Amino acid sequence: MLYSAFQNKHIEAGCDEAGRGCLAGPVFAAAVIFPPDFKYVGIDDSKKLTSSQRYALRELIQKEAIAYAIGQVDAEEIDEINILNASFLAMHRALDLLAISAEFLIIDGNRFKPYRSVPHQCIVQGDGKYLSIAAASILAKTYRDDYMANLAIQYPQYDWKNNKGYATLKHRQAVMEHGLSPYHRKTFRTNALQLEIFS
Repeated sequence: MLYSAFQNKHIEAGCDEAGRGCLAGPVFAAAVIFPPDFKYVGIDDSKKLTSSQRYALRELIQKEAIAYAIGQVDAEEIDEINILNASFLAMHRALDLLAISAEFLIIDGNRFKPYRSVPHQCIVQGDGKYLSIAAASILAKTYRDDYMANLAIQYPQYDWKNNKGYATLKHRQAVMEHGLSPYHRKTFRTNALQLEIFS
């Protein structure tokens, strides 16, 4: 079972993002605050779960959390500020939307841009260690998947329904055939040489 919290003195929010390595679509982030000593077997890093498990857990997380919120940064902004800064900004936007202000943050990964004056702790592979970070990874992933599935209706040629904007061979080939959509990250390379390398 994952840990309930990194510390118990302050209201703690876990944060994680989804879509950082995609060729298209926004990067999404979530922030989750659980009640003190919250425990639940099954919440885990979203990458370790099936799609049906993630969506079932999303319902539970939204029911059990004291507060949760989702933030996003679109492809145009990503191109302007780079994906690392965009990931931080998406987390900041999620934190801005929390109904309860966090007093301490635990962040998945090894880097973070400080949010206001709130203390934080970066935790490598935190989504496999702490429940609130794992929950944030599930929310960010499922809400981003929903977004990309809706976009796929308008742009079926890129197979976003299945690849969600990630750099699959089929997605790269579609870019070479049809060009970039308005939702592609233009600073991410999708040229023919890479198609050859990754095929």
